[in-house]
Amino acid sequence: MAKRSTRAVLWIFLGLILVAGGYFLGRQSQGLKFFGKKQPGPSLSQPSSPSAGHPALSIPPGLSDFEKKVMLVANQTMPSIVNIYTEKKVQVRVQDNPFAPFLNDPFFRRFFGNPFPQSRPRQQIQTALGSGVIVSADGFILTNNHVIADADLIKISLADKRSYDARVVGKDPKTDLALLKINADGLPALKLGDSDKIEIGQFVLAFGNPFGLSGTVTSGIVSAKGRANLRIADYEDFIQTDAAINPGNSGGALVNLEGELVGINTAIFSQSGGSLGIGFAIPSNMARAVMESLAKYGKVVRGYLGVSIQELTPELKKSFKYEGEGVLVAEVMAGSPAERAGLKPGDIIAEYRGHKVSSTSEFKNLVGETAPGEKVEMKAFRNGKLENISAQVVELKDEQEPTRPGTSRPSSFGLLVQELTPELRSQLGVGKNLEGVVVAAVEPGSRADASGLKAGDIILRVNQTMVRNTSDFARAMESVGDEQVLFWIFRDSRTLFVVVPPLNAAEEQEPPPEP
Repeated sequence: MAKRSTRAVLWIFLGLILVAGGYFLGRQSQGLKFFGKKQPGPSLSQPSSPSAGHPALSIPPGLSDFEKKVMLVANQTMPSIVNIYTEKKVQVRVQDNPFAPFLNDPFFRRFFGNPFPQSRPRQQIQTALGSGVIVSADGFILTNNHVIADADLIKISLADKRSYDARVVGKDPKTDLALLKINADGLPALKLGDSDKIEIGQFVLAFGNPFGLSGTVTSGIVSAKGRANLRIADYEDFIQTDAAINPGNSGGALVNLEGELVGINTAIFSQSGGSLGIGFAIPSNMARAVMESLAKYGKVVRGYLGVSIQELTPELKKSFKYEGEGVLVAEVMAGSPAERAGLKPGDIIAEYRGHKVSSTSEFKNLVGETAPGEKVEMKAFRNGKLENISAQVVELKDEQEPTRPGTSRPSSFGLLVQELTPELRSQLGVGKNLEGVVVAAVEPGSRADASGLKAGDIILRVNQTMVRNTSDFARAMESVGDEQVLFWIFRDSRTLFVVVPPLNAAEEQEPPPEP
């Protein structure tokens, strides 16, 4: 409960970080430049030297080698950081009537009626500021999608004060990245580093325009890697840093002491909107893959396997008699590459293309990065042994979700189930092909309650036994006793596995958060 309260208090600021979320200046409509249909940009050129055209750094005597290194990297990187200014046309309602505050008062309306309109729509220009990084000498700029989302006009200001109109080459809300293009050459592009090589504790610098203060650099370390499930984006693998990141830094650069781009600053945890030393950056390797796809196709082309997966908890490992790492296959989509490859619910995917899999976010990213048409090799644990699985990945067109989703006497688990009748099928939105029993009620404090089961769940399987009705369910439960039980259930348009703890464990265990 405390975890949920903390989550409610701490906001994840997306633009948030951006003055693109905080510097909104309303003014009357002026001429706007609208951009036409976005076209794929050319291949990204090789970066030029970031310090090109920048005055030589004068290092005062008496500084340590470390200080000199930081100064050198800051001086070389700053010309590659841009200020992004956006305008968006919005409709607002304004009150021009001096009596407007009284128009809803019954006494006023009794004598005067409503002789004046209370408000009228007016078009205004909403402005915002953010940051970006020059990634090629011929004018490609990488930033966050939320910095430029829905903008009617995008202007880029370089460190040398030159200003350009920008067009959107492509954007990817699923990673919160966007690629822009300006008509310029010989720009000081920042070299992309290998974010897989950074380590926790490594020194990094954050560049951007916090609160519109251009040319700002802050320092810190890599606090953590592989942060996911933050609900910032669909594909998450964030670098966490304590380098100060504030509104306006969105889209700016996270740089190592080799002067290489290792991340794009994206979000912060904050109660006030300012930095608390918990910032998140998209790793450069993910940014590189997205950027290249946007430059080539104007969109991100991702791989699709067709499985629904869940985290492998200690309880699930025990139920499947598995001791390694991996992700649990909860559902296989009909007609998908996974089904054609022979993957089944209950399989544990331990490796994908030679990568050991340890979390659902990691597996999702690995599949998404796979080129459509590529044949991939996986290792899956099934029936006590690892098996080799081959699948040919296809292109992800849309996020495909399963089609949206009984009584017997209460069991010793604190569970009341009933038949899946036609009426319940209609009520739950369940098709005719799904067979199981419906959880009608869960006794508070029971073993079933400790597992997270809830009314409306449809139990499809008890351990390895499929259940079609309450009779099947009763027979399957007869041999269970007080031991741990593995249920395969259908909930909220997806299937997943739920472990009901042993009787003695349930008395000590609090109900887990909803999967």
